[in-house]
Amino acid sequence: MKIALFSDIHANLPALEAMFRQLDDESVDVIYCLGDLVGYHIWPNEVIAAIRARRIPVLMGNHDERVGRLATSGQLDGGANYAYRLIDDAGRAYLKNLPAHIRLEYRVEGMRRDVLLVHGSPHRNDEYVLEDTAEGTAIAMMEEAQASVLCVAHSHLPYHRIVAAAGGERYHMINTGSVGKPKDGDPRGCYVVLDLSGGISDLQVRIERVAYDVHAAAEAILQSPLPNELADRLLNAY
Repeated sequence: MKIALFSDIHANLPALEAMFRQLDDESVDVIYCLGDLVGYHIWPNEVIAAIRARRIPVLMGNHDERVGRLATSGQLDGGANYAYRLIDDAGRAYLKNLPAHIRLEYRVEGMRRDVLLVHGSPHRNDEYVLEDTAEGTAIAMMEEAQASVLCVAHSHLPYHRIVAAAGGERYHMINTGSVGKPKDGDPRGCYVVLDLSGGISDLQVRIERVAYDVHAAAEAILQSPLPNELADRLLNAY
């Protein structure tokens, strides 16, 4: 079983399309999206449509949730919220009903092993779970979540970390990075592939990068009402 995970597209359609082209050449069994389809760029409706067309299960990211809050408070008309104002009614309705997490249950040698997919953390979609999170905190989080594998997003910083509890249990913590707005100095899009063919204990994780025309994506920002700084952030991945 091979699972592809991606997140944080942030309305960057060229990056998403490039990722799909690369994924189509992968022999993955299922694809999940960990959220943040919108914000920061000009193609939120096209991104939502492309993901829905493939029937990919999607989590609610903090930016996806923000759309509903802005609409309820009447703040979508503000200039600072241009990226969210672009989202049509169908897109808003779709984002409003996304789930907070997805849990996958496996039976390995007669024992249950869970893979938990969240956007931020098991507690909130705007909480960071970073690679340098204190080991004790990481273990406590995994035990509370009752998961052997925790897959997160939100920080746009990809990693695969293994922590071991006192009883010998090994936990995997994985961040998918970002398809449309990387922050690790590499402007290429990012996704991960989990290979479960050897079971949870022998989980293999590949962090993949996707080249796309980042200059064209940046130019589209410059030609829009969005802040020019967002174009620089795309080009330099910060």
